[in-house]
Amino acid sequence: MKFPERVVIKGAGDLASGTAHRLQQAGFKVAMLELPQPLVVRTTVAFALAVYQGEAEVEGVRARLVPPAESPEASWDEDIVPVYVDPAGTLIRHLYPHVFIDAVMTKRNTGTSSADAPVVIGLGPGFTAPQDVHAVVETKRGHDLGKVIYNGAAAPNTGVPGRVKGYGAQRVLRAPAAGIFRPQRSIGELVQAGEAVAFVDGIPVVTPIDGMVRGMLFNGLPVELGMKVGDIDPRGREANCHTISDKARSVSGGVLEAMLHLWFKQGKALR
Repeated sequence: MKFPERVVIKGAGDLASGTAHRLQQAGFKVAMLELPQPLVVRTTVAFALAVYQGEAEVEGVRARLVPPAESPEASWDEDIVPVYVDPAGTLIRHLYPHVFIDAVMTKRNTGTSSADAPVVIGLGPGFTAPQDVHAVVETKRGHDLGKVIYNGAAAPNTGVPGRVKGYGAQRVLRAPAAGIFRPQRSIGELVQAGEAVAFVDGIPVVTPIDGMVRGMLFNGLPVELGMKVGDIDPRGREANCHTISDKARSVSGGVLEAMLHLWFKQGKALR
């Protein structure tokens, strides 16, 4: 059975980008679909940045924004990941993927079906295998992070991020009001508890803990009250905010396992 070359990933945030990076390095042809204004906070390690800047690079792998009518082949010939603005996912059927990965991390299924490709994988909660996808990859930090689930669902979303140095919910920066987001500090900068690191229509976004800015929404985006707009890593300088996270690497390993397991299992069934 032919090797599954073409992979389409819906979403281009940090977990999706870590997955795209691993698959591209492993020799797969990867294309990504994103929103016109991606709400990504870890922009230094997300190919979604290409939507805003035209290009993005994560650990030596480049991505480029391409128009919907352009074939991905030209980008693939240059070892570049093409990123398409396609909020509805209408390009999936035109790209003919062998593997489709839903990595938008909305904690719910927004329309992904096992009929979208020969192999369909969902990341995190919101998907159930084999009913709507062929496999689910666990994204919750802990013992099962990166585990492939072929029958069932990932752990439910608790709304509380995993603890780092004893901090959980305190690490997340949220919009104090609806309005336009204006960051004051950049990813990689050290901040202190009580400091205003951004504003939403003049209202400060205050960090409750000391640490390093690990994520921050893109400047000028409209946000809603309570929306995640950034995060602080309490490890300070020990945190590396410019490389793929341990979580993304673990999840991407699960994706690669699921892809190959399902593809070659199908091949055996057809022989």
